[in-house]
Amino acid sequence: MSTSVERDLARLLGDGGVLPGTAGAYLADATEGRGVRGRADAVALPGTAEEVAAVVAWCYEHDVAIVPRGGGTGFAGGAVPVDGGVVLSLERLTRTRSLDPGLWRAEVEAGVTTATVQRRAREEGLFFAVDPGAAEQSQIGGNVATNAGGPHTFKYGVTGAWVSGLEVVLAPGELVRVGGPVRKDVAGYDLRSLLVGSEGTLGVITAAWLRLLPAPELRLPVAAFYADADAGCAAISRVLGSGVVPAALEFLDAGALRAAARAFPGGVPDGAGFLVLAEADGAADEARRVHGELGEALADGALAVVAPDGLWRWRDGVSPAVSAQRGGKVSEDIAVPVDRLAEAIAETVEIGARHGLEALSWGHAGDGNVHSTFLVGRDDAPGLDRASAAAQELFALAARLGGTVSGEHGIGLVKRGALSLQAPEAVLRLQEDIKRVFDPKGLLNPGKKVARPARGE
Repeated sequence: MSTSVERDLARLLGDGGVLPGTAGAYLADATEGRGVRGRADAVALPGTAEEVAAVVAWCYEHDVAIVPRGGGTGFAGGAVPVDGGVVLSLERLTRTRSLDPGLWRAEVEAGVTTATVQRRAREEGLFFAVDPGAAEQSQIGGNVATNAGGPHTFKYGVTGAWVSGLEVVLAPGELVRVGGPVRKDVAGYDLRSLLVGSEGTLGVITAAWLRLLPAPELRLPVAAFYADADAGCAAISRVLGSGVVPAALEFLDAGALRAAARAFPGGVPDGAGFLVLAEADGAADEARRVHGELGEALADGALAVVAPDGLWRWRDGVSPAVSAQRGGKVSEDIAVPVDRLAEAIAETVEIGARHGLEALSWGHAGDGNVHSTFLVGRDDAPGLDRASAAAQELFALAARLGGTVSGEHGIGLVKRGALSLQAPEAVLRLQEDIKRVFDPKGLLNPGKKVARPARGE
């Protein structure tokens, strides 16, 4: 079958447009360290939206699964082919179709990287605030498909808040546009928002209209160290209660801080067991005022309050520093109400201990988004099994605290079935009904997002 799929797709896409299904780089994403790897019959590399539509039409006619893929930086296995089919990579759709600085907007194709959008906006005195990790590799189509977040989405919103329209291929191969450059549109059902975050299970995103904003004149970071999570979470509550609006509000617990402490600019004070990071931005006077008020709100109970250069570069290195502790990790992205944040941080460590694993967390404090993490060795299969079991406890914890099993990474493959922990059966059936309307044959990224657990899982 693989040979015939490759041959037929090659007729559609021409030389270099199809790779064998054995092309290893397309069979995994950032979950590969957890042993998540799939298999495919072929890898399609279309160069235009029309070619994407042609591939989807061929697959739908021949009952072949379609697995859309962006930069492969996802943490949920969303771009991993479960059991054959065609991996449809959008990496060649790299045109910026329009950039209108005076109108604060751009239209870009799905394969344009996050960093490229940020750079092009910056060159025009604008900015695109969505800042998920791996900006040089992550692509706009994948960001939209997962509704990706990041530190600065506390103030500015996740990816969906920046999308005014989409070009998307729907089954059985129809290229359509939903929304567009218009700023307001309440005609009909909000299909744009439905497609954002759908993880390739409802359609294949080929381009997006993005809104941009004038770049802040000044950005001022601040960091505060505390003895423990209780003191740090109390400070986070004071920031929120003060009415000050930081651009970002982050945290690291004791384990995460210990892993990344060596590189912290200026050093970490003795006795520090919790770190809060924040940033003020805006017009220069406004940024300075907010920065001062943030410092005041964070000072009570702090061991130290500092404003070092290079703070966000250091923050970008936290995840690799954590991975280096054991050679690998299983990191999830639950989100809880902010007033339950301290409980989620404490119980993450307790869950790890019950499974014989060192556990820690860091994340987006202002959103209650906790990257609960279990450390495992690179080739520690029993440890990975224990971490997977610990993750199930973690999802149940999130639901019990009134939160969600995924704040920004999505459900994908590795959280298959976890949605049932937070949603009642009626809601699950409604989501499955929506899936069937968009994808009656069930060929668009099967086994992901709203799929029930496979037998034996």
